[in-house]
Amino acid sequence: MTRVAAVDCGTNSIRLLVADAHPETGELAELDRRMTIVRLGQGVDRTGRLAPEALERTFAACREYAAVIKEHGAERLRFVATSASRDAENRDEFVRGVLDILGVEPEVISGDQEAEFSFTGATRELTGRDDLAKPYLVVDIGGGSTEFVVGNDQVRAARSVDVGCVRMTERHLVVGGAVTDPPTEQQIVAMRADIEAALDLAERTVPLSEAHTLVGLAGSVTTISAIAQQLPAYDPQAIHHSRVSRDRVREITDWLLRSTHAERAAIPSMHPGRVDVIGAGALILLSIMDRIGTEEVVVSEHDILDGIGWSLA
Repeated sequence: MTRVAAVDCGTNSIRLLVADAHPETGELAELDRRMTIVRLGQGVDRTGRLAPEALERTFAACREYAAVIKEHGAERLRFVATSASRDAENRDEFVRGVLDILGVEPEVISGDQEAEFSFTGATRELTGRDDLAKPYLVVDIGGGSTEFVVGNDQVRAARSVDVGCVRMTERHLVVGGAVTDPPTEQQIVAMRADIEAALDLAERTVPLSEAHTLVGLAGSVTTISAIAQQLPAYDPQAIHHSRVSRDRVREITDWLLRSTHAERAAIPSMHPGRVDVIGAGALILLSIMDRIGTEEVVVSEHDILDGIGWSLA
């Protein structure tokens, strides 16, 4: 067994997985998994640069993760950075900071690479299940981008598009430096139009309608599952491989887009860092389900982070 550490740094959050990996089978025995909301992509859509305070939040999380990695004695570490750092003019500053703290250079991967990791992480343990028909459509709704991947046991087609819960919130729901609470109908219409245009773009590469099973990843989707189950607290075990119907997703989305900050924050399973962006994330998921006509989404807690970990095996 090889002890590995995988870090996934996205637009909204940074996450760590430490696991024992079997080099022949690629099986992972999880030792530590954690997530920190750092909002690295704060303002990137508007300025094209990573904000100093966003970098400092991210570096603080990296210092915490460095201690955890050292404590577990991980032999291999891979740090993958996605949408926000891919878009930023000053990403070299980010790269230098991570290298100084963790001793590895972050790999600023392409959207296609991100999609492949997400697909591997989400579907590896679904193989052989009779109740989930192939091909799968894996959808990873991040902060700055959403990845679409169709495949059976391997990726057949993938596309990353620039719609995510943070990007859509900042682009359409922020007025005068504050998130509209709740958003107006005009703001929702504009956000939906952006999402639909992105789905048109994705469909040029990925045959969305050919998929038989929709697998949803990342915090927006897992939070919707927690809300649908009315969990008293965020519970990864209850969320992993849960199923949420399209009608329930629509009901939750409609409520989130009508609710106030205080009402969303009062949801017991809601992470504080998602309160202002969950409405946009829910609308992205609902728009995808409407587009492909699927009646449910299978929710996975295993995603790009697990794909990175398996790549080290």
